[in-house]
Amino acid sequence: MKKSLILLVLAMSASVATAAGTLRLDAAPVGEIDPAKARDYADSISVFNIYDALLADKPGGGFGPSLATDWTVDGTTYTFTLRDDVTFSSGNKLTADDVVFSMNRMLKLGQGYSYLFSALDSIKAVDSHTVQFTLKQPFAPFLMALKRAWIVDSKTVKANGENWLSQNSAGSGAYVVKSHNPQSLTVFEKRDKYWAKSNPKAPDTVRLSYGLKAATVRASIIKGTHDLSSQWLPPEVLKALDNSGKAKMAKEYAGGQLYIKMNAQRPPFDDIHCRRAMVEVFDYATAIKMIAINNTVSMGGAANGTIPAGLMGYDASMPAFSQNIENAKAHLAQCKYKASDLDIELSWMAEVPLEERFALLLQSNLKSIGVKSHVKKVPWTLFQDLSTKPDTTPHVTQIFITSNTGDPDALLYQQYHSDAKGGWAGTGWLYTDAMDAMLDTARSESDVAKRTQLYKDINKKIVDTAPAIFAYDMIALMALSNRVTWSALEDRDKAYTTGAYNVRFIDAEIND
Repeated sequence: MKKSLILLVLAMSASVATAAGTLRLDAAPVGEIDPAKARDYADSISVFNIYDALLADKPGGGFGPSLATDWTVDGTTYTFTLRDDVTFSSGNKLTADDVVFSMNRMLKLGQGYSYLFSALDSIKAVDSHTVQFTLKQPFAPFLMALKRAWIVDSKTVKANGENWLSQNSAGSGAYVVKSHNPQSLTVFEKRDKYWAKSNPKAPDTVRLSYGLKAATVRASIIKGTHDLSSQWLPPEVLKALDNSGKAKMAKEYAGGQLYIKMNAQRPPFDDIHCRRAMVEVFDYATAIKMIAINNTVSMGGAANGTIPAGLMGYDASMPAFSQNIENAKAHLAQCKYKASDLDIELSWMAEVPLEERFALLLQSNLKSIGVKSHVKKVPWTLFQDLSTKPDTTPHVTQIFITSNTGDPDALLYQQYHSDAKGGWAGTGWLYTDAMDAMLDTARSESDVAKRTQLYKDINKKIVDTAPAIFAYDMIALMALSNRVTWSALEDRDKAYTTGAYNVRFIDAEIND
């Protein structure tokens, strides 16, 4: 009897120890784990933990070696030397062939972050640990873009087929995928040996849930059964968690904005005066109040252009946007469409309930100048389909967009260059040869001072054409359980530049 009791106690202790090594977080659906298809924030969380790239962010800013130990640049040719001590989760060693395979696969599929590499002309393996990229023309942010060129185990992928990566992992990262349902849950386990970093306090198991309701997240964090919320919790829920004593506010300075985009290829927004009326009528001050958690913590700050504070090209001399009803009425009077004939569809993302509030705010603002509108909830997957054509894209769409590399090219090219049209970031459908030329020139300029001025010019040009309401500069706020310490999310001096890289599980520490 005593022996049975002892065994039971030991079993319970083991169970507690295992539970203490589990990290639980959530994100908005859908979760894509194929690195060549990943594009959303939830996708990035997964792939940054499963895969590595040639280069990676450094704590506090900047980037440096990762799978590559060093590199040389000769004109438009970049040559990288690979580490010789990296193994994939299969046990296969990293070689230059894996880099060539991964890049070619991404470009062939044409999904995910492939648009960052449109300047790439060729890639070849010089030898087993040397790989060479040649660009078609100069591309200043190429090195920063490589942070999102994740390398897969080519032997494993070839043995299992292309679609295998949608349910399984073949990376060299700190974690492997144990199970994956893109609508509900992905389970990760820490590798016994990871070449880059050892952290015994990092979670052994991670459960990433998709689409949890705000009330569920709030109750679970207070109860101690959830650790990190998504960045899409309503402000009052974050405020309640901040006041609960069970959680703290984790921050990620996202390098992006909430853009309320107007479809310039559908009436009435093919008329610039109708677009400018929208920019003038929006109540920016109320929007900022709506995202405040307390007197010192907020989900964002006032915007003064399309480039947020902290990115190259941000122009502090430009005034912050503010509501001006008289200007809105004046522009509306110059629009070729009668205000009384309009009924504008204001869409918001079903998975981000916060957006409904801004849609309702804008609806109220439009009513004040005699414009009728209706609010419509659109699921993310449907939104992506609708965004592929101007005639199916709603009049007005709300979308949070960030620089995926920390460079303004990654923020602006996907929104305003005609080569990227049809993507969900380009729902303004405002493309011109002049803007294409400006963006192409800026991404080709290597001189930092000149490039900075080019982006200031682009910033002003975009604001003048009024493709969107630039609602606010985004700060991603997440509720973090007190049982977890996560330096990249709690200390800005240790934070990484690239969004979602801050949510690397190997950096988290379980304090149970």
